[in-house]
Amino acid sequence: MNKIQKFLAYNGRINITCIETTDLVEKARKVHDLSPVATATLGRCLTMGALMGASLKNEEDCLTLQIKGNGPIGNIIVTSDGKLRTRGYVTNPQVDVPLREDGKLNVGKAVGNEGFLYVIKDIGLKEPYIGMSKLVSGEIAEDFTNYYYISEQKNTAVALGVLVNKDGVKKAGGFIVSSMPDATEDELFILENRMQEAKPISQMLDENMSLLEIAKDITGDENIKVLNEEKTPKYECNCSSEKMQKALISIGKKELKKIIEEDKKVEIVCHFCNQKYEFLEENLLGMLE
Repeated sequence: MNKIQKFLAYNGRINITCIETTDLVEKARKVHDLSPVATATLGRCLTMGALMGASLKNEEDCLTLQIKGNGPIGNIIVTSDGKLRTRGYVTNPQVDVPLREDGKLNVGKAVGNEGFLYVIKDIGLKEPYIGMSKLVSGEIAEDFTNYYYISEQKNTAVALGVLVNKDGVKKAGGFIVSSMPDATEDELFILENRMQEAKPISQMLDENMSLLEIAKDITGDENIKVLNEEKTPKYECNCSSEKMQKALISIGKKELKKIIEEDKKVEIVCHFCNQKYEFLEENLLGMLE
């Protein structure tokens, strides 16, 4: 199941967005044939992408999340848009690292704790917004909490979780909590304690808690305000033959001629969905013209 919902707590002084991405992450696992730790890693990033996509104002707006760590999983790329269409991939989908001492998947080891996190937002301006911060743990949620503080100067907490079993993704989801400038010290104290005591988000979802129940549990506010109906994020790629043709044209006449002379055809595979596009000699000659 995939669903996302926004709430206001403490009379509008605390923003919270909760999301479940179980089906979305499971589709990514199948598309990329991900190992368990790669599933947890990309799943957290996809969940974050959908959470941030929900804050985009227009359906045409889009964002790209990129993590370049020193771990064996390599680079992580996720994109999302105002329609909550989210997709992503990792360099090494079959990465395998030892479990943590507590028996959980070691996402931090797979990603690495040295490197950078980039957020690129294309919201219709002349130039895209680019924010960045250093990785602090490679656990993804902590890294995005740090990103909000360093790059966007926001007091924001992020939680992300992917529960993987022998059959695939059992539960996946997350939440973002942000305080408004008029939030009181008492409210922030309560919120901090509630979040420290809260169960992992994947466990709450596994216990079939609704997004509203999760928001109440995290904030401690029983009078929480629901801002919108549940929306449905999805793993969906927007690749097409036309876009791949444009990509080929962009390499220039010299390279196109070389492909025609040496190979007579070319096959392009989309990194996000593994869809294959084959262009024969006559197609390539048309592009050359």
